[in-house]
Amino acid sequence: MTESGAVEGVDAVDVVVVGAGVTGLYAVHRLRGLGHRVRGFERGSDVGGVWYWNRYPGARCDVESVDYSYSFDEELQQEWDWSEKYATQPEIVRYLRHVADRFDLRRSYTFSTSVLSAELDEETLRWTVRTDGGEVVSARFCVFATGCLSSTHVPELPGAGDFAGATYHTGAWPHEGVDFGGLRVGVIGTGSSGIQAIPPIAEQAAHLTVFQRSANFSIPAGNRPLDEGTRRRQKEGYAERRRLSRLSGGGSPHQAHPSATFDVSDEERRAAFEERWELGGVLYSKTFPDQLTDRKANDAARAFWEEKVRALVEDPAVADLLVPTDHPIGTKRIVTDSDYYATFNRADVRLVNLRENAVERIERDGIRLADGTLVELDALVFATGFDAMTGAIDRVDVRGRGGRRLKDVWSAGPRTYLGLGVDGFPNLFSLTGAGSPSVMANVVLCAEQHVDWLGDCLGHLDAHGYRAIEASAEAVDGWVAECRDRAAATLFMEADSWYLGANIPGKPRVFMPFIGGFGVYGEIIAEVAASGYEGFTLIRD
Repeated sequence: MTESGAVEGVDAVDVVVVGAGVTGLYAVHRLRGLGHRVRGFERGSDVGGVWYWNRYPGARCDVESVDYSYSFDEELQQEWDWSEKYATQPEIVRYLRHVADRFDLRRSYTFSTSVLSAELDEETLRWTVRTDGGEVVSARFCVFATGCLSSTHVPELPGAGDFAGATYHTGAWPHEGVDFGGLRVGVIGTGSSGIQAIPPIAEQAAHLTVFQRSANFSIPAGNRPLDEGTRRRQKEGYAERRRLSRLSGGGSPHQAHPSATFDVSDEERRAAFEERWELGGVLYSKTFPDQLTDRKANDAARAFWEEKVRALVEDPAVADLLVPTDHPIGTKRIVTDSDYYATFNRADVRLVNLRENAVERIERDGIRLADGTLVELDALVFATGFDAMTGAIDRVDVRGRGGRRLKDVWSAGPRTYLGLGVDGFPNLFSLTGAGSPSVMANVVLCAEQHVDWLGDCLGHLDAHGYRAIEASAEAVDGWVAECRDRAAATLFMEADSWYLGANIPGKPRVFMPFIGGFGVYGEIIAEVAASGYEGFTLIRD
């Protein structure tokens, strides 16, 4: 045993960071800059996180490019030029690679390596991290930046292994791309990845069949190239744009209408909806402040949306299938699309409603439906999403005090304090995941918010002679209740969404993100830090 508590012959560092996506990259940069010895591990062959894996055609961010970028370095903000209002996956990966190059982040990472386990030594309060490459690392702090949407989910369908054609998942797309030219293609799933992938696949394929279980709300992105004048104005206004973003609910500078839905005239209400429709994407769900808490207000937003969508779809019967009837608008993440609804006007595109005609089984030549119809296919795309929020960290065997597994502790739903710490797991942090705004906000600013808090926290420990920090059980109980109660006061609980884990059979129905808003959350964690980390136990000996 060394003086620091690390085991001799084992690589000893201050911090292990798991993941090289948006959050992991900034964690390595910030913590390394504070003087910590940092090792990072990433299962992909390069940086990018969710954007490394999600290379499906049409993959695009639903936060404006100018906002979906780091703010920690002014020169970085000024030197990078986004080409479009909503960046595509290739451009986002280029940006993250640029960040990795500019700050020399790759030297701290081991790529193409998965972390298998992280085990606490209760005597030293250090973490022993093991990888699939056989490496063993001892770390004072273990930081999981594994992402909320990085553990792909494929539903168990009878005969799945019998299909003779090619099979793909949008969350693990081949890096070399896929040519669907001349093929009969089936897409299962109409969530975000399905809605984005369907139009470009339809343009390639000889015929496309879309298998829809649940219709989703989507808003045309209204995407456009950014000219030099627009980029110049954006960069000149970055300081104010970031200030407004940090005060907002979702981490972007756009504010909801100051009045409630029915406190304005019909004309003003329609104008507000029209403005958000033109802005594009997820922001439509926040047109008015009561839209996600009052059903009548939500119905008004839904009616405007339905009017717009029915105007895009030529066949009223198809439009009927594309209009959701099972959840309020915005209670599943609104998708940002490019020509999704118009795609169903094509003669070579067919929509199958699985609620009326379910998949009986997958066969060698295609999909057999409950009514006996065989849909013949040459290729099948699963756009079936992820085991969201907890799936990626659940793949790691994390063991804390008494050998308790984190997965077992979270068996009834994730338990955190502030979305940062877990009782029984000292010096372990989960960033931009369950219990924090994460998927409800701009994750780039969420990453900066969490990592900056973490950097200050580790500095506080060292400055005051503490060797560890651990959330108390009472604080965790309180935060779980806080997140639950805030969600219960909204319409979100009426949707079977992946926010609740409803897409994963057997997963507990628990609303996993913090829904109170990015700005409000920032104030809460700042107050905890200012109080000397109330709710945490600081361990000196």
